[in-house]
Amino acid sequence: MTTTAIREKLHHYIDGADDKKIKAIYTILAEDIATESDWWKDAAFVKELDVRYEALTNGTDKGMTLSDVDSEIESRRKKRAGK
Repeated sequence: MTTTAIREKLHHYIDGADDKKIKAIYTILAEDIATESDWWKDAAFVKELDVRYEALTNGTDKGMTLSDVDSEIESRRKKRAGK
């Protein structure tokens, strides 16, 4: 089974799991789940944000509207579901 298939199965399982199971899963994974990220300390990440911000503000990157994003999400959902 591919990692993608496993991920999909886990998403479906978690979406329908009761509170007790969700808490148990979280307890097992709590140490691996980053609760807080110090993203501002990551120089490469901050530089990438600056580059993208500059591209948006100077018009190099036109960005996407919320409607565009919604359409893209719906398109990907349909593709994933095989529709």
